[in-house]
Amino acid sequence: MEANYQIVEIEIAQAKARLPELSNILVDAVDSGASVSFMMPFTLIDAMTYWQSILPAVADGCTILLVALIEDRAVGTVQLGLATPPNQPHRADVAKLLVHRQARRRGIGRALMEHLESIALFQGRTLLSLDTLAGGVAEQFYLSLGYVLVGTIPKYACLPHGQLGDTSIFYKQLIPKS
Repeated sequence: MEANYQIVEIEIAQAKARLPELSNILVDAVDSGASVSFMMPFTLIDAMTYWQSILPAVADGCTILLVALIEDRAVGTVQLGLATPPNQPHRADVAKLLVHRQARRRGIGRALMEHLESIALFQGRTLLSLDTLAGGVAEQFYLSLGYVLVGTIPKYACLPHGQLGDTSIFYKQLIPKS
């Protein structure tokens, strides 16, 4: 399938300008049952509030925000969290990999993660960690990207409609290219 999207890192001004698009992606994810920290009912206003809450971290460089664009419209996103303790300068956290249902199955999630990993290396981060719903499609996706399953925590978080779900913890060692 031909790639008709681009992956870009967006700064604070672009993030503010794309708040409606980012919010739409998040609402779509929660509506589709994704376990991404939110409960139903979840509105566009709730999503805007979330994105506004992370803008300070984007502004100060503690969070790198990547966006997938199709025809200059955001259809996917992922975050690289760089705010780690002083004894973990080599590590970063992956958060909120989201691709709108209308844009899935085009390699966008994989492209977002590959771009995130290259940025992590550029930032001197060689260990990435993330968590996801155990047993879901995301778990298999991360395994296909070379992430290693550390373990599963039972009944870790509520899914959007209230039932408890298990969470799988992953890591990946990044190897700098010589």
